[in-house]
Amino acid sequence: MRHLIFFLTIIMSVPAVAQDRITGHARSSRSEVIANHGMAATSHPLATQVAIEILRKGGNAIDAAIAANAVLGVVEPTGCGIGGDLFAIIWDAQTRKLYGINGSGRSPVNLSLDYFKKNNIRTIPSYGPLPVTVPGCVDAWAEMHEKFGRLPVEELLRPAIQYARDGFPVSEVVAYYWKINAEKLSVYPGFNEAFTNNGTTPAKGEIFRNPGLASTYQTLTKEGFRSFYEGTMADQIASFVQSQGGFLSKSDLMAHRSEWVEPLSTNYRGYDVWELPPNGQGIAVLQMLNMIEPYDVRAMGFGSQEHLHLFIETKKLAFEDRAKYYADPSFSKIDVGTLISKTYASERMKLFRPDKASANYPAGNIEGGNTIYLTVADEEGNFVSLIQSNYRGMGSGMIPEGMGFMLQNRGELFALDDKHLNVYAPGKRPFHTIIPGFVTKNNKPWLSFGLMGGSMQPQGHVQILMNLIDFGMNLQEAGDVPRINHEGSSQPTGTKMIDSGWVNLETGFDYQVIRELMKMGHRIKFDVGGYGGFQAIMWDDVNKVYYGASEFRKDGQAAGY
Repeated sequence: MRHLIFFLTIIMSVPAVAQDRITGHARSSRSEVIANHGMAATSHPLATQVAIEILRKGGNAIDAAIAANAVLGVVEPTGCGIGGDLFAIIWDAQTRKLYGINGSGRSPVNLSLDYFKKNNIRTIPSYGPLPVTVPGCVDAWAEMHEKFGRLPVEELLRPAIQYARDGFPVSEVVAYYWKINAEKLSVYPGFNEAFTNNGTTPAKGEIFRNPGLASTYQTLTKEGFRSFYEGTMADQIASFVQSQGGFLSKSDLMAHRSEWVEPLSTNYRGYDVWELPPNGQGIAVLQMLNMIEPYDVRAMGFGSQEHLHLFIETKKLAFEDRAKYYADPSFSKIDVGTLISKTYASERMKLFRPDKASANYPAGNIEGGNTIYLTVADEEGNFVSLIQSNYRGMGSGMIPEGMGFMLQNRGELFALDDKHLNVYAPGKRPFHTIIPGFVTKNNKPWLSFGLMGGSMQPQGHVQILMNLIDFGMNLQEAGDVPRINHEGSSQPTGTKMIDSGWVNLETGFDYQVIRELMKMGHRIKFDVGGYGGFQAIMWDDVNKVYYGASEFRKDGQAAGY
């Protein structure tokens, strides 16, 4: 017994070691991928290989990103698909400029706030027809392709059509989430026909085919991307949703257009970090970095009590503003400039206590699961940082008959309090969680990166950047080391944090540090699988090579040539 107690004491007093590698950080799972012609990092190896194939055929990073995203809609329907939305940041090597695209869809025009009030609906449900908003993914592909693409649409969708028609072996993590989603979604019409093999979700290694999606993609190659919103497909989508008691109409689909937006930035220790403006949550990253920057994080050391406490508290502060102010800017004036300013960050940090966890914070006063992420870079120096999602797992459960994809449930993220900036309104875009990230240094690309997973995304962005910039980790190490995920903050749907929330800590943090955090008032728990999925490409301007990374938590792969 004494030997057992001694063993447990040793195990709990040191960080867990994932691998015994001869080089790099003890927690690193593998080396970075290094190549000088092109690089792709996605959440599935088949999608990564398609992206590289497109680059080798003469396509650029934009072509490769669209092709990879289409494949992910086939092989990873647990996180994405053409029934969802898309956001991207693109570095165009020719103009040496960043471009942002907001491909989020709007709520049905014929559905009003009064409908929810009259039916005593206090929160928009997660599943069924009511949370369905216009799917923006395909139109975002159209805009990206028209502005920057090179190869024809037929070439870009051919690999996805082949995998959907001929089948693909289901990967391990995808199989796990597929089964979990089926427990909630199999009650909806068409789920078993579209997403099971004879009523059973596919197991790891089992071949799965989606002929309906193959047919849908084939129609897009023949009739163009806009046919999704204006042709017979739009009729099918709208009539199905309405047959289920929903409100999405063909006119909603026809009116949809993506929006090109200017990315926003803050400078963190000499690096310009870029995110997209609301209705997304990207500026929470900029707010957190502004609050963290005055502190000597490097001296604190990765995983220290000081490091974790500072991160958790700045997250809480930024998320109070996220809950109050982040909404569709077409419906309300948001003083984003103030929110991401260094002066505002300094004011917010006056509430920070270095010795105690806060139970709650007020929002500042200003005037006025389950996603995919991919990134591609090409030989010419173009980058795409792209994130795409159906929101809660596979989506709403609404599967237009014979089309092979599920519509998103993003409408769930509206508030139903008419005093809230993010309150539901017809033709409005909901608060959005998916955010692509980008970093430049000296006006040159340095990092294209992202991390999936709801409210984990801004937390993940900040942790990755701290790992790279403050703690000097390489790109793979920065994604592999253990993460923090604080939950329970106030939300854009109207809920409030009153009890400090919960701090989820991944395996690998020192137990003594955890004890000290608990003494400070942090409530600790250990989530399984809630820490996101990271992909990234870094440009080495000295050696003129790309570094790629894809972490171990998902099935993904980084590859170059």
